[in-house]
Amino acid sequence: MSLSQEANPLLEEWQTPYGLPPFDRILPEHFSPAFDAAMLQHKREIEAVATLADAPTFNNCVAAFDACGEWLNRIEMVFYNLASSETSPALQAIERELSPRLAAHSSAVYQNEALFARLHALYEKRNSLGLTTEQLRLLERFHLDFELAGATLAAQDKARFAAIVEELAALSTQFSQNVLADESSFALTLATPDERAGLPPFVLDAALQAASERGLPEGTHVITLSPSLAEPFLTFSERRDLREQVWRARGARGAQAGEHDNRPLAARIVALRQEQAALLGYATYAEYKLADRMAPSVAAVDELLQRAWKPAISKAKHDRERLNALAVELGQPTPIAAWDWRYLSEKVRQKNFAIDDAQVKPYFSLDAMLTAMFDCASRLFGVRFKERHGIPLYHPDARLWEVMDSEGKMIGVFIGDNFARQTKRSGAWMSLLRSQSGRNGGTLPIVLNNNNFAKGSPALLSFDDIRTLFHEFGHGLHGLMSNVQYERLAGTNVLRDFVELPSQLFENWAREREVLLRHARHVETGEPIPAELLERLQAASRFNQAFTTVQYVGPALLDMALHARTDNTPVDIAQFQAEQAARLGVPEDIGMRHYLPHFQHLFSGDSYAAGYYVYMWAEVLEADGYAAFEEAGDPFDRATAERLLKWIYSVGNSIDPATAFRSFRGRDPSVEPMLEKRGLLETSALG
Repeated sequence: MSLSQEANPLLEEWQTPYGLPPFDRILPEHFSPAFDAAMLQHKREIEAVATLADAPTFNNCVAAFDACGEWLNRIEMVFYNLASSETSPALQAIERELSPRLAAHSSAVYQNEALFARLHALYEKRNSLGLTTEQLRLLERFHLDFELAGATLAAQDKARFAAIVEELAALSTQFSQNVLADESSFALTLATPDERAGLPPFVLDAALQAASERGLPEGTHVITLSPSLAEPFLTFSERRDLREQVWRARGARGAQAGEHDNRPLAARIVALRQEQAALLGYATYAEYKLADRMAPSVAAVDELLQRAWKPAISKAKHDRERLNALAVELGQPTPIAAWDWRYLSEKVRQKNFAIDDAQVKPYFSLDAMLTAMFDCASRLFGVRFKERHGIPLYHPDARLWEVMDSEGKMIGVFIGDNFARQTKRSGAWMSLLRSQSGRNGGTLPIVLNNNNFAKGSPALLSFDDIRTLFHEFGHGLHGLMSNVQYERLAGTNVLRDFVELPSQLFENWAREREVLLRHARHVETGEPIPAELLERLQAASRFNQAFTTVQYVGPALLDMALHARTDNTPVDIAQFQAEQAARLGVPEDIGMRHYLPHFQHLFSGDSYAAGYYVYMWAEVLEADGYAAFEEAGDPFDRATAERLLKWIYSVGNSIDPATAFRSFRGRDPSVEPMLEKRGLLETSALG
């Protein structure tokens, strides 16, 4: 098959290393014609499957549908990676134009009556077809995909459902671009020594780099809203007024009147989602989303979140008393404010555990921690990573590794893009340029990890940065180690409250004493981290967990409350947020990690809508799952690692996720290990 169009590299067979996109040849103007051609080709493929004269079979209907759209998929993967990782005004304009068109195309596919009729005929007799477990799973997943996309609706309702999907795509794109605009436009210049007071060298180094990337004069220090720079500033800066400025700027993203105001966009998205759910017979949008999740109900989600919320709020009261006392001792205002908590907590942490990040971070260079995570993957799963240079990628920060199995056979390609920049959205994520499948003898995955660490010389990571690095690599391994036949079931194409299990599980090895003693070495002397310093770091692992838990669970409860609304009247986003914060008792001096006007998990797409809870749902699985290694007495126990690979990292969505976990662990999960890990089984004071 060829969709050749002269001078458009997106429509050529890619004669590049590993079949990578020819990034050095791709221009923004290539995308629109490429998408036009690829959508037309996909439509023809779908029609061929839908109108086949032969009676439907698994191969000519289900497997054939899974194979459709290969060209469109690869172009989408390239485009959306660039739109997230290395965007430009030209790409943003194309994204605004394309997103509703792609949504309309998807609706046309999943509302194709002839195709669904063939699929449904097979579904009705699925248990008598002699299908393998994976084949049956694929048929059932596709059938649910079609149902949730409106395939069973009457013609008029189908049209309305498709119109909603199209409008939502446009709104979500604008929401995301508004957040990026607000983040990119903020830069706090630290012009005097007094304005830099308290900042350790690694923060100052990152602030110099941030200024350099903005073309500011040499020697200028700038604080941006990137978490890897803003949060250390909030932690160390002696200037309370500047901490307040940064804290307020982070909270105000998307919530300021003008062209980047996300509040009306979010309200419209909520209204459309309610209508979308109602068309399919669901009482709320949350119920609609939970139809394809592990969590059985909104009540079950709330019960889990409250198991953590209530003890965290209680523990925060004790922590607050300690911090207010310290503020008095330091001659600072009380009661403390949200821009004081990190700063004062760091003082307590340094005092109670004798830990100073300025002394700790030199042991955690990015390169050393990359080596550590590759080493852990090798010891667990037998894979090897070999970096390759000189291959054109989309940005100089991106690096590429070949991934080989224990016998030296290549199983995939891994790309790491670890630094914050103005052209990159905030946060951290894993994405694909090609999915694993068994099609045509097997396709090798090309996996990307994006982080937003502050660039330094060298780049030094906080313990939280290391956790993020390992977390995203856990997602990466989920994509790389996938071993299924059908692309719809491959890698991370699992239920949303299961997808965070492989990533959160892998975080545990970032905290293992054996791993850190091996890899945490001082960037200047090469000396390993002292054992007693490591002991103090591990002793402080539960430090400030009330703050961390409140910051996460608050937005998760807010998300579920918003999407469980039965009131169809327009929602005032700011008022709803304030009312829910008051109802929940969100402490003003802690606040929430995400507020609705910049809550991209919820509004830059629908994957985590009514689903921010999934991190804690998966954390229950993760904490109980990692206990299997602890019970074995070895973080690299071979038998446990083999089960982990078989039932978690390689199985994709080819079996039910609850069954997968049960097969790995030997039983259903318990919530207590998660609460114990967070230090929430008892109410103890800070530190």
